[in-house]
Amino acid sequence: MPITRISIGTPAEASKPDAIKAAVAEFISMLIFVFAGEGSGMAFAKLTNGGGSTPAGLIAAAIAHAFALFVAVSVGANVSGGHVNPAVTFGAFVGGHITLFRSILYWIAQLLGAVVACLLLKLSTGGLETSAFALSSGVSVWNALLFEIVMTFGLVYTVYATAVDPKKGEIGIIAPIAIGFIVGANILAGGAFDGASMNPAVSFGPAVVSWTWENHWVYWLGPFVGAGVAALIYEVLFINQGGHERLPTVDY
Repeated sequence: MPITRISIGTPAEASKPDAIKAAVAEFISMLIFVFAGEGSGMAFAKLTNGGGSTPAGLIAAAIAHAFALFVAVSVGANVSGGHVNPAVTFGAFVGGHITLFRSILYWIAQLLGAVVACLLLKLSTGGLETSAFALSSGVSVWNALLFEIVMTFGLVYTVYATAVDPKKGEIGIIAPIAIGFIVGANILAGGAFDGASMNPAVSFGPAVVSWTWENHWVYWLGPFVGAGVAALIYEVLFINQGGHERLPTVDY
């Protein structure tokens, strides 16, 4: 069972060169992703005089996030595994592919990357607001929570199938594309309801810079639950526990 493979690790991991490099890679990847994704929404709103909340704006956001995540995962894959999402890191932890202490290091780097990206956007746009994620009219917190759980389940399941599974073979080549595509598709599905975050860091950066925290917990609990369920299901049903060696933490 995956739960028996969970590793806590040691605080000493934070000082290892490979762990520091991995954290820096996650920081840079997250900065690239949030700057492009959040920035595309700000740019569309400016070009349409605040008309970002339109079908065209939703499509633009989906495309921008899909492309940006494809790049962000690709550039970090060989160093950190290209998580670019605290929920993905949590899913890897649940499956026993990364230690808790290394996960914490990733989470700190990811959150800092998102905050710095939003600060850079605010500075470079002359003070335009980096809008925090919010629920649409008529959408309850429970609706949004379910959306985040299901969408993040799909994302982390895709990560496991294309990047984590040792039997992935040549399909691993398209992992960044598949991950970007599922995020873009989920934005089209849930963007009109709760913004379709699927990523606590993506929600955290704009929330810090705009200091808007209403219903912020939804964008943490939903993704972490969805990621944990996806990791458990894929590990139990599709990864043969007796047929391969545990992935070394230092390599993922």
